[in-house]
Amino acid sequence: MSAIQRTIRFTLNGEAVSAEVPPHWNLVELLQERFALYGARESCGQGLCGCCTVLVNGTAVTGCLYLAAFVDGADVVTIERAADGDGLDAVQKAFIECSAFQCGFCTPGFVLMARQLLDGKPDPTEDEIRHYLSGNLCRCAAYPEIIEAVKLAARMRKANSAADGRR
Repeated sequence: MSAIQRTIRFTLNGEAVSAEVPPHWNLVELLQERFALYGARESCGQGLCGCCTVLVNGTAVTGCLYLAAFVDGADVVTIERAADGDGLDAVQKAFIECSAFQCGFCTPGFVLMARQLLDGKPDPTEDEIRHYLSGNLCRCAAYPEIIEAVKLAARMRKANSAADGRR
């Protein structure tokens, strides 16, 4: 006897896809089991750490609590699509330059949250960065470096924007 499954169709990292999913699967299970995307990781299983962050229709969601069936018809972006064309985007470059990670387990969630923050607020204060990222936990305690990376990414984006305006 086979389990009940539901067919869902959505856009994943810019590509139209479909998948058969059990009704109890969360978004992390869908991404890992059906699409071999492992950037979003389940850690706490309670939506408290941010390791499972995924963007759904441009909004960050906790993939461990978000049912896979909810992405039917949605636009889903994972850390695997964060790069800017053939290169890294400003946030990724800043995280590397500032060594804003140690083990890297939480880094995808922080990168996606930082990108979402900077998309909405290109020049955040340190307090705004801390508040915005407060739902993400780093067990290695790389917080000072993460804050510096977000500040650097904001400056890099601003410089890139100015350079694009001069062209």
